[in-house]
Formats: sequence, structure tokens, C-alpha cells
Amino acid sequence: MIRERSYNGIPGLPMLFGLLAIDAGMVWMLQQSIRSHAAGLIVLSALLIALATFLTAGLFMVNPNEGKVLQLFGEYRGTAKLQGLRWANPFFSKKKVSLRVRNFESSHLKVNDIDGNPIEIAAVVVWRVFETAEAVFEVDDYEHYVKVQSEAALRNLATSYAYDAHDDQHVSLRGHTGAVADHLKREIQERLTKAGVEVMEARISHLAYAPEIAAAMLQRQQAGAIIAARQRIVEGAVGMVEMALDMLSKKSIVQLDEDRKAAMVSNLLVVLCGDRNTQPVINTGTIYQ
Repeated sequence: MIRERSYNGIPGLPMLFGLLAIDAGMVWMLQQSIRSHAAGLIVLSALLIALATFLTAGLFMVNPNEGKVLQLFGEYRGTAKLQGLRWANPFFSKKKVSLRVRNFESSHLKVNDIDGNPIEIAAVVVWRVFETAEAVFEVDDYEHYVKVQSEAALRNLATSYAYDAHDDQHVSLRGHTGAVADHLKREIQERLTKAGVEVMEARISHLAYAPEIAAAMLQRQQAGAIIAARQRIVEGAVGMVEMALDMLSKKSIVQLDEDRKAAMVSNLLVVLCGDRNTQPVINTGTIYQ
């Protein structure tokens, strides 16, 4: 595996001024040689002008948050990250690699969740190149690689969780966005490390049931939510009835036999668990009549 190493060359401005001075001097020398008909000096001046002009091809610009990968006849020599005008061997090839933070939004993918329900899902991935040598030499096209591997990781994530869950014990795509985002980020990072790419953030940007089952799954979701809510209501109602009977007994407010306790429990459960307002009935007699 090729690792990044630094190679910034030499400062470009002094080299540029030096080459311009050499060119100017050699042009003056060429003019004087032509006037004096000195053939040897004419050839020497022309060769030096050509050499100085050729050396200017070694000048290159490095912008902020940018790297230039330098190669000599296919051999990796280093990466220049020091911004400004630089100079290196004119035979070096220089490939620009952006180190800026970039966004990638996947297309809407249709996959099955862990329960086999078809869903549509998409994600936004924030990434940047941190290792230029791996990005250029370990994969064919690192931008395309980021796209393909991010979508593959997203598909794998969708098959690992259910779209929705009605309890806190099971992680779902819709109900636990933070945990799902962390899982997605880790999985994408594992796939992109070999390409020299750092994943800074990954989050689901679109999540829905597939259109062909959306209506049916909405009814199922509503029914499941009603059942889950009823379970919570019943658990709370039983606790409140138990507390009421215990407090009546401790404070000796009224003594109830088992039949009256059962009637009271029934009435309280109707009041607490009913989905409509109850109509009170006032008993004008005794508790037994």
C-alpha cells in the first residue's frame, strides 16, 4: 500500500524571477553575439534560453486545502500541500487532489428492512480526502468509489433494522436516528479507509415505505401504535388502582370487602382505560344498596 509522503519542492517565486533574469540575460547575450557574428555564443545563448524556458514548466500552484500528487515517469515522489507557487522537476506530472469537505447525497434506494418490508431510503455523507496517495493509487476513481461504497453500506444498514418499532428495546430506522447514523458512519468509514477518505458525518435524509405498500403499512403502523399505547395505559391504570386501594386501606377511610374491591377495580379501570369520557352515576343509598 502506497503511503503519502511530503514533497513540496522549492519556493516558486525566487525560481520564477531567477529564470526570467536568465532569459533576459541570454536574450541580451544572443543579440550581442549576432552583432559580433560569434557563432558559438549564438548557439550557447539559444540553448540557455531554451533551457530556462523549459525549466519554467516546473512551476505549479498549490491552493488552500489542495494537494498536488507528484510522479516521475510513473513513480510516486510525494505530495505538495504547502500553498503558494512552488517549483519541482519539470518532468514531474502533477495531479490535483482537493482536500476540501464535500457532500454526497445518495439516490433513493429501494431495499427490504429486517422484517422484509420494502422501503425507500437515502443518505447524506460528508467526507474529505485525508490521504492523497491512497486516494489516487489505491482505487481507480475515489469519487466514484465513495458513491458506490456509501450506497452499498446504506443498503446493508437498511437490512439490519426494522423500519419502525413500538418499544425501546429494538433499534429502528425511524425511531433511533442517532444510533442508526452512528452505525452508518462507522460502516461507510470501514469501506472508505483504504481510499484515503475520512467520513465526517453520515445521516439518513429520506425514509419511507415503498409506494405499493405505503397505505397498508400505515394502517399496520397505526394499529401497532394503538396496541402499544393500550398496553401502557393498562399498566398505568393497574398501578393507579393498586395505589388507590393501598392508600384507602392504610388511612382506614373505608373498609371494603372483596366484592366491593372488585367493583371498585372495575369502575376505576373503565374510567382510566376507556377511550371516551365516562358518565358518573351518583349512588344516593349506602355502599351496599
